[in-house]
Amino acid sequence: MNRQPHLRGEVLELRPLRADDWDALFAVASDPLIWEQHPESTRYQEATFRRFFNEGMASGGALIALSLTDGRVIGSSRFDHYDRQARIVEIGWTFLARAYWGGRYNAEMKRLMLEHAFRSVDRVLFVVGAGNRRSQRAVEKLGATRTGSRSDERLGESWVYELTPARYGCTET
Repeated sequence: MNRQPHLRGEVLELRPLRADDWDALFAVASDPLIWEQHPESTRYQEATFRRFFNEGMASGGALIALSLTDGRVIGSSRFDHYDRQARIVEIGWTFLARAYWGGRYNAEMKRLMLEHAFRSVDRVLFVVGAGNRRSQRAVEKLGATRTGSRSDERLGESWVYELTPARYGCTET
């Protein structure tokens, strides 16, 4: 599975994250309200976001989101923990500038990523902080079902959601 594809929809484009995207992406991420429900609520601070950015670069699956209207950086997402044998991948680490919340942007981002993923995998996982109701509702709207939980020293408890092509209404794979 290519975890850094170029994907283009009607309102946004996803492309591989590059080191020179730091300034533009941090400008979006520096809004504290983006992270208020996230387990790592200080991600708007430079040092915390630097770790997040570097982890994304190292993952080999980070994507940057650009608005097709003006080419502006509006957020990012990531494919990670791909298991070829189990035919599973995780989608997450997603955030968007608040001006792009509640509309077509997150839905299109996830649609593009899911359609791409389901060409290679049978299951997609989303791991969402236990207190992040906004993100929980977003993955539930996709058709994902909660299948368990995980605990992490840094991020605390998270809920694991799973989505299959049939549940998503996709016939890929």
